[in-house]
Amino acid sequence: MAWSWRYEGADGTAVEGPAESFSSQADAESWIGQTWRELAASGVTSVALVEDDRVEYRMSLLPTAE
Repeated sequence: MAWSWRYEGADGTAVEGPAESFSSQADAESWIGQTWRELAASGVTSVALVEDDRVEYRMSLLPTAE
């Protein structure tokens, strides 16, 4: 089973991002924790964690409103 991230822009459409593949969910989550700021700066507003073709979950990279 391979884990990867799908990147989405502000309008919800797919955008280009690093084509990383991980052997575990924990490895994928650790990587996104280290790189989300760079992704957000490049226009990625949300990501989806994908295992093979199944979406595990989606999350926003935008800062929360205070």
